[in-house]
Amino acid sequence: MITKDSEFLDKLMEESRELIMLFDAGGQMVFANAMALKELDYPEGTDVFIWDVFPTGFEKTAEGFRAIELISEISDLMAYRGNRTCLHVKARYIEREDKTDSAWRYMIIATDSTAEDMYEKQSRLAAAENEKALKVKNEFVANVTHELRTPVNGIQGNTIALIEMESDPEKLRILNLVERGCRDMHHIINNILDFSKIDAGKFEIDAKEFNLREMLDYIKNSHSYKITEKGLNLFFTISPDVPRIVIGDDLRITQILNNLLSNATKFTEVGKIMCECVKTAQVGKRVELFFIVIDTGIGMTREAASKLFNSFTQVDSGISRKYGGTGLGLYIAKSLVEMMGGTINAESEPGKGTTFTFSIWVDLPEGEYKENDVFEKKSHDTILESLRNQNMAADENEEMEFGTRSNIDEIEKRMSKLMLCVEMGNFEKAESFIGSIRTMTMNAPQEIRSICLKLKMAIQKEDHDGVVDAYEKFAEVLSVKKSELETS
Repeated sequence: MITKDSEFLDKLMEESRELIMLFDAGGQMVFANAMALKELDYPEGTDVFIWDVFPTGFEKTAEGFRAIELISEISDLMAYRGNRTCLHVKARYIEREDKTDSAWRYMIIATDSTAEDMYEKQSRLAAAENEKALKVKNEFVANVTHELRTPVNGIQGNTIALIEMESDPEKLRILNLVERGCRDMHHIINNILDFSKIDAGKFEIDAKEFNLREMLDYIKNSHSYKITEKGLNLFFTISPDVPRIVIGDDLRITQILNNLLSNATKFTEVGKIMCECVKTAQVGKRVELFFIVIDTGIGMTREAASKLFNSFTQVDSGISRKYGGTGLGLYIAKSLVEMMGGTINAESEPGKGTTFTFSIWVDLPEGEYKENDVFEKKSHDTILESLRNQNMAADENEEMEFGTRSNIDEIEKRMSKLMLCVEMGNFEKAESFIGSIRTMTMNAPQEIRSICLKLKMAIQKEDHDGVVDAYEKFAEVLSVKKSELETS
């Protein structure tokens, strides 16, 4: 049995792809497997010593030899061939425990690492080239965006001055479009800069002490006018246990919420937008805040929602053409949330709105906490489910059903605002109202849907008389429907 094991080990050593060498007590090589013979290529019959093969690892002494450095683990060595060329190897040096007379005392098992070294070198070169290219790209983006800002600022400033001086409605309409285009351009430039910094790993969170509740009030006031002007309801709730003063990056939190609320406003024609902030956990000075933004807008499929946080992604090309945007806002929001230790998610259904949730961690100032403070963690899913159960869509369902009292009342309100916009020459804003009116008449009879379509086309053509004609026909239909409701 021992003989068979010895034969097996000999065969294993001989066929191994590693270089296996055995040396006696004096350092002379007494065995080399096939791979070692092939790689080292010493002339047959030549006495080979350990310091010949590994001169950087071993040296000859009066007693025999010694290791220049103890090689008990895998070490980097240069193995010299018979023609004195060399190859880089990773070697393990093993001394036999049995010191009795035997054919060998020391073993070296080595692996050729030339290819590995080459790949490592190529990897370092590629990394250096990539870093250089990234630096050039970032400098280019910074320079281009800076150069873009200068003319955009000039155009916007002069346009605002002209708006204040102009009284002609048609010219004012054109000037307002130019000024809005400048604002959109600034937003795009900022997104590109943020994306470039995130891509380069140079985006940093600037944490400082600020009043969280004042910041949230500012965000609410910033969006409330545009949301209510569009005929939507805004509900903004801050849980009582949310701390007043925290340490975090208020500008970036504002940026995330602005993005989500702007998206909700953009994609919602009828109904509500809700935003809630809840404290969900605390460990010492660290506090987790959970934000929820819900709209009753156009919604999207689950597959589309899963792609929302990818860079340069829109749900579809039609969305991009109709609503605009670079597809960077949510990618940047996701990156910012993750930098603040949280996560962001989106849930949606076509025609049933979208729900965004995100969590972040902030710190409490000294004196506002105790080291052993622990707040029992609240489940994000439970909070979200509770909010959804507050009859979020009850009113909207009635408003969306054509012919109900709330539906007719809401259409009349929007029609009144639409005509006011048309009389003032603001056809762009009028188009947003006809969009929501068409949404509320989706299940109306064909005659009414046709009138809405004519009204939309007249607005797009900026045909004042066509708008008035379609408006009067629509108002007549609504009046009849309202009378039917009152007599029923």
